[in-house]
Amino acid sequence: MRLRALLDTGPLGLRLLGGEEELDRTVRGVMTTDLRDPSRYLSGGELVLTGLAWRREPADSERFVRILAAAGVAGLAAGEAELGSVPEDLVAACARHRLPLFSVVEAVSFASITEYVVRQVSGERAGDLAAVVDRHRRLMTSGPAGGGPEVVLDLLGSDLDLRAWVLSPTGRQIAGSSLAGSGPELPVEVGARLAGEHLAASRTGRRGPCRLPLGGTTYSLFPIRGTGRDLRETVLSDWLLAVEADAGDWAEERLDLLHGVTQLIAVERDRRDAARTVRRRLAQEVLELVQTGAAPAEIAARLRVAAPVLLPGLGTAPHWQVVVARVEWEGGDVPGGPVAQSLLEEVLVDPGTFGPDPSDRIAVAHTGDEAVALVPLPAVPDDGDARDGRDASAAGLQAGTLLSVVQEPLTRGLADDGRLTIGVSASVHSAEGLRGALEEARHARRVAAARPGRVCAAGHEELASHVLLLPFVPDDVRRAFTARLLDPLRDYDRRHRAELIPTLEAFLDCDGSWTRCATRLHLHVNTLRYRVGRIEQLTGRDLARLEDKLDFFLALRMS
Repeated sequence: MRLRALLDTGPLGLRLLGGEEELDRTVRGVMTTDLRDPSRYLSGGELVLTGLAWRREPADSERFVRILAAAGVAGLAAGEAELGSVPEDLVAACARHRLPLFSVVEAVSFASITEYVVRQVSGERAGDLAAVVDRHRRLMTSGPAGGGPEVVLDLLGSDLDLRAWVLSPTGRQIAGSSLAGSGPELPVEVGARLAGEHLAASRTGRRGPCRLPLGGTTYSLFPIRGTGRDLRETVLSDWLLAVEADAGDWAEERLDLLHGVTQLIAVERDRRDAARTVRRRLAQEVLELVQTGAAPAEIAARLRVAAPVLLPGLGTAPHWQVVVARVEWEGGDVPGGPVAQSLLEEVLVDPGTFGPDPSDRIAVAHTGDEAVALVPLPAVPDDGDARDGRDASAAGLQAGTLLSVVQEPLTRGLADDGRLTIGVSASVHSAEGLRGALEEARHARRVAAARPGRVCAAGHEELASHVLLLPFVPDDVRRAFTARLLDPLRDYDRRHRAELIPTLEAFLDCDGSWTRCATRLHLHVNTLRYRVGRIEQLTGRDLARLEDKLDFFLALRMS
């Protein structure tokens, strides 16, 4: 608002004492103070209200006004309650520093002026921002994007002083305002917590925005909705807008404005998804060649042609890993393939990476409930030991760390009716190895599917012989086998606190070495021999026999 508007509001009872030529200054806030030096609390553009308690002698006026002018305040309003009228020395000081000066009659409280100014400033800011948001919406729906979500987030920061971020469904930062960038970045773990809360709220049908107090700060989370018919088709791929503020007491106008912002960002999200269509189609073509057993030369030629689109900027075809994901919903009424495709495009990006572009280096196709990703790896010198296109020196993605940050939010998004399982292959350095890598990743995913939990992953390094077999043993056979071997030990441990199960695990892990096992458990060797003897007595097995060791090993793995 302009200073001039204060004079046009009769109930405020303000009288101009000087600075008429400066009345077009913009008021950005209001502050009440009687400090002799309030500079530390001023940021510029304020209307300062004062009761003049700081003034002890005429010389104080010059010093006080000089501080206000240096801070860039918009104007000064002095109350008449303390001295009966505004001192002439204050009028003169304001004239020298070209600072507009008003007097406030005793009947008008500073609280009334503050409420009026704050209401006007907030209303005008919201109106100005709404107009800009509407203009950008029209531009973005009729022509090329004008800077992406960062533009509108900067408007939130500059016009409403709101720190805001656009987050992926796993909590990775897609965009942030310049105001957000001026302070501490949103930590990865905070983003994951916010995403988890948002996904949980969406699955339970709670209306947005949902609010989450976290580390002394309250965040309000606004969904950026996709266009899927069923919530389960979009909830695990939608972005969200996180605002560092408590929207619980916001006026409807401000809430409507933020919802308009989410619609604007949704347009940009749809635009970027459309840009991925070509890359996804090329990935689908490569996958079909691999699955149908096409000649390696044909696959390699297709990869060379597709590389500039699939992997912009890399130049040459790199080493590859194959990652397979499957999303399954109870009832089977919602296709999981598209959801798995969107998730892989997000999960395979470093959680600390900023922006939407890193996922553009991952080619993902889907068929049915399954999605398959071709992940490029930095090429390494061939040491001559590679077999069948496999290269052990390129470690690449590890299933154990793949879900470390994203597991919690995705689990909450899957709620009690969905499941995500992922399998990761070893790296390959030629088209000849892609078919084997695909089968390896699919088998690793089946191993992950045999584990409990809503989100599970397994890698090629886990495909030892016993791991390959265990997922396909019927549940009733598994339970009977483990009960026969381990229940006597569990019962004994419950009654005597003997720790026979931990002793058995450590003994097998130490390959039956008495000395190493005793050292690990901080036991005397004789105590260890007593415990092992008790295990053999309770189960009728002999831990000196390879067959019995293997049975115990498998029982522990299946339990």
